[in-house]
Amino acid sequence: MRLPLFLVLVLLSLTGSAQKYYLFIGTYTTGTSKGIYVYSFDTASGKAAPVSEADGVENPSYLALSPAGNYLYAVNETEGQKPGGVSSFSFDAASGQLHFLNRQPSGGDDPCYVSVDSADKWVMVANYTGGSLSAFPIGQDGRLGASAQFIQHEGKGLNPARQEKAHVHSVVFTPDQRYLLTPDLGLDRISIYDFRPDATEPLTPGTPPYIQTKPGSGPRHIDFSPDHRYMYVIEELAGDVVTYGYSKGKFERVQTILSNTIDTTADKGSADIHLSGDGKFLYASNRGKANTLSVYAVHTGTGKLKRIAVIDAGVVKPRNFSIDPSGHFLLVAGQESNNIAIFRRDTHTGLLTPTGDKISLGNPVCLKWLTIH
Repeated sequence: MRLPLFLVLVLLSLTGSAQKYYLFIGTYTTGTSKGIYVYSFDTASGKAAPVSEADGVENPSYLALSPAGNYLYAVNETEGQKPGGVSSFSFDAASGQLHFLNRQPSGGDDPCYVSVDSADKWVMVANYTGGSLSAFPIGQDGRLGASAQFIQHEGKGLNPARQEKAHVHSVVFTPDQRYLLTPDLGLDRISIYDFRPDATEPLTPGTPPYIQTKPGSGPRHIDFSPDHRYMYVIEELAGDVVTYGYSKGKFERVQTILSNTIDTTADKGSADIHLSGDGKFLYASNRGKANTLSVYAVHTGTGKLKRIAVIDAGVVKPRNFSIDPSGHFLLVAGQESNNIAIFRRDTHTGLLTPTGDKISLGNPVCLKWLTIH
């Protein structure tokens, strides 16, 4: 039987859009996890399959891929007698295997975030408990040089239990790569550093040097709109999402909207934030008593958000989540439920539906993607 032409075109379109990706999973190794895990993920079926693992990596709680995807960098979130570090790996896309290259001290306790600039020259690391950040030069072979610059934040915030000192929570490059932004949960500030990749010390204080957030808010993670006009910040302690207009290193507050609508404690535990690839929807995760995902529609003209849903995250302590590059799935890492929930994402409405599938893995906390060619 011959199929109608329109049906053939639909089937071809669906087949052509199906893609497989590598999914890199960072974990805490205090339980059953051995280190960093690599899975394949099929967007036709929404299924994940294990590929490889890098054993013996202590608490690789946050990951970053090089622009070409041939190197991976992981923090080693440790403290005290075993101060924090950052490790580099080469990645063989043909086999899906990671190979350890080297490790450098991060310069402070409990590094929790790592990022790579688009020119593949620098790795930046945020030390949460240390309240500091470090810049590491990248060698031609992907190995990390010793820290070329160390910056210590000083001060404290309103909440004596959580803001007794500086707590640098992330290090994020602006889309134009001109600045590095460092949300500090302890100081209620987002520091702004001018970024000069060709300098020996690439960071200098910006003008202005920081954005002051609401006292007790605890800024944590950042994402930018695809057109780079808006920055969105998730505040861990206040449980808010804050929208800022962005242009050439200047930020203007546009809106504050609640993310954690369930937890009534002073510490809301809001964690991660990501926009869809088309910029039409924004998602935020909430821990504490909530364990939810908040879903927002984005007004692309003003950058303002309208909350359209709050759903069960399907895991306990959703510290990190990620939208796959096709935009059709959203995966949520449950740090304390030892699994990753898979949601199908409606690209037209932004709403999420659990597929019922989960990846069982000890203490997953970070998800990163790479296309399988």
